Amino acid sequence: MLGICRGRRKFLAASLTLLCIPAITWLYLFAGSFEDGKPVSLSPLESQPHSPRYTASSQRERESLEVRVREVEEENRALRRQLSLAQGHGPAHRRGNHSKTYSMEEGTGDSENLRAGIVAGNSSECGQQPVVEKCETIHVAIVCAGYNASRDVVTLVKSVLFHRRNPLHFHLIADSIAEQILATLFQTWMVPAVRVDFYNADELKSEVSWIPNKHYSGIYGLMKLVLTKTLPANLERVIVLDTDITFATDIAELWAVFHKFKGQQVLGLVENQSDWYLGNLWKNHRPWPALGRGYNTGVILLLLDKLRKMKWEQMWRLTAERELMGMLSTSLADQDIFNAVIKQNPFLVYQLPCFWNVQLSDHTRSEQCYRDVSDLKVIHWNSPKKLRVKNKHVEFFRNLYLTFLEYDGNLLRRELFGCPSEADVNSENLQKQLSELDEDDLCYEFRRERFTVHRTHLYFLHYEYEPASDNTDVTLVAQLSMDRLQMLEAICKHWEGPISLALYLSDAEAQQFLRYAQGSEVLMGRHNVAYHIVYKEGQFYPVNLLRNVAMKHVGTPYMFLSDIDFLPMYGLYEYLRKSVIQLDLANTKKVMIVPAFETLRYRLSFPKSKAELLSMLDMGTLFTFRYHVWTKGHAPTNFAKWRTATTPYRVEWEADFEPYVVVRRDCPEYDRRFVGFGWNKVAHIMELDAQEYEFIVLPNAYMIHMPHAPSFDITKFRSNKQYRICLKTLKEEFQQDMSRRYGFAALKYLTAENNS
Repeated sequence: MLGICRGRRKFLAASLTLLCIPAITWLYLFAGSFEDGKPVSLSPLESQPHSPRYTASSQRERESLEVRVREVEEENRALRRQLSLAQGHGPAHRRGNHSKTYSMEEGTGDSENLRAGIVAGNSSECGQQPVVEKCETIHVAIVCAGYNASRDVVTLVKSVLFHRRNPLHFHLIADSIAEQILATLFQTWMVPAVRVDFYNADELKSEVSWIPNKHYSGIYGLMKLVLTKTLPANLERVIVLDTDITFATDIAELWAVFHKFKGQQVLGLVENQSDWYLGNLWKNHRPWPALGRGYNTGVILLLLDKLRKMKWEQMWRLTAERELMGMLSTSLADQDIFNAVIKQNPFLVYQLPCFWNVQLSDHTRSEQCYRDVSDLKVIHWNSPKKLRVKNKHVEFFRNLYLTFLEYDGNLLRRELFGCPSEADVNSENLQKQLSELDEDDLCYEFRRERFTVHRTHLYFLHYEYEPASDNTDVTLVAQLSMDRLQMLEAICKHWEGPISLALYLSDAEAQQFLRYAQGSEVLMGRHNVAYHIVYKEGQFYPVNLLRNVAMKHVGTPYMFLSDIDFLPMYGLYEYLRKSVIQLDLANTKKVMIVPAFETLRYRLSFPKSKAELLSMLDMGTLFTFRYHVWTKGHAPTNFAKWRTATTPYRVEWEADFEPYVVVRRDCPEYDRRFVGFGWNKVAHIMELDAQEYEFIVLPNAYMIHMPHAPSFDITKFRSNKQYRICLKTLKEEFQQDMSRRYGFAALKYLTAENNS
């Protein structure tokens, strides 16, 4: 009763203020608009310069009065808003909540009145909520499976991170593919105050596999039903989100809604905004039972502790078994079963305002959930059409989504002031390594790049390949940036085997690549090409990091370490597999060399045989690779001998040797200290030699380098003296490291360098 009285006093005070302020204001303006007992016009049409009354001072007074009028009008509007909120969210609103619960128990609902209140003042709903503690952790659960859903999760997470002010704990129910992708992504993202736990979705299949489901989400679309069993027993509450969600506000506002739950309310849901559960959308359309329009499960607030006490597991299973006897299968996955349970137990639901789940599928009532941009909280792309959905404001929603899709994720690595992050060993080690570097060193940026952690998204597109059972399979490994995308289709036509590529892109470029790939029949026809995105950071091209990423995720016993500018000869894939057996690579430490050639012509009739290639060499159409600028790089291949060779032959390592090779998957990684242009392959070949690999040249294999504009890094190497000095310093340090690791055997590298 005391609260009601206080509410009435506030309402009365606001009403009096609203009535009095305009009157006082206009009295003030009326009095102030007289000069010497005569009125001063506020109209610019009546205050022309030729008037004898017109002076500079009166002009300033007129302008100040106009400004004051606008200020007063703005204050009035603000007061009216507060007054409407007092009416909508005072004691009468709380009573409305009770009546809504009662009517839901009767099976009718009261969503229209609630919606009217939402449109009147969405922002006030959050303003009335209890404040979430500054460093309180917000728990979010997401079910994710496969390559496409993993991409969607990243956009969702970006939108949450962009607005958040609290620590986050993501609980990801993921299949093995999504876990591999997202675990690597979060590990390399290194966002402060974010924790991620994974739960094996494949182990949960038996819990829901007995439910036939027609929805495109498949068996994973049913797994939200078993979260009370899956998530930790000490976790009391969680926000559950679909992967096609975009946040337009701080998720803490939604977390605060838990404080509004009363009695037996354990589920927070937004009413379904389509007519699906009303039935009769077409002839013989028979949806699952639902309360009124039903509820959408794209955004759910779950009170896990209470659900467990209510025996939620038993509740939904019994309901599903009963309804499946007549319905035979679900059409909307878990949503059908949630609604069937709610139909029988309406007291379980706290109905969220519809701006917490603005559903953008065709023919929905989503436009009634907002009147202004500030009203939007959560956007749900719940149509199979996704961004192509029909909606009056779809262009605005699409732009908002694309903003997060292309947003630089590195900018989200911001600390939460005053909230200590959990100790991260990797982060602490990184900080220790960086602190040991001398920032006054002229080569500091080169040295720092070696320790930079680049955000990495593995398997950006669908990948599906089973290596050959004879253990001879070979994967082509390469790296590229945006300016080399045009090489992908040509390489796929020349190499039919598996390919592992590391692409160095920004977030926006990654989306351009996605559109390029999806528009290419050649690339979409190949499922054995793995695209790993390494996101841009820093000023150097991390060429050896990219190679290591591509190598690390090779699934075959052998790798062909190539570059993106080379086209392998037709049939090289099968030829290499036969050579693996012939040279017994499985049991010997051998490196197979594929001789490299180049053309200066952008249009080349690619040689189909060694004889045709030799003819083109004689005519000057082809050349041995880099013979005119860097002869030492490939001279040890001995091209003169290769012209007539019919069997593999051995060559010795020489200084600056950098051939393209086929090696076992367990070969050493590339040295990350070499970035941009210079010595990145040379150092790797030197390490292979130090580990006593034999270099064997293949007599009937070849690859051809296609012409392209000089890279940015080679331009820096040629024009920047300090760049060349730092590269020389890094070479010397690498050779010293080789001497420490391999002892006396590594002395020849120092000698060879001094003699070259």
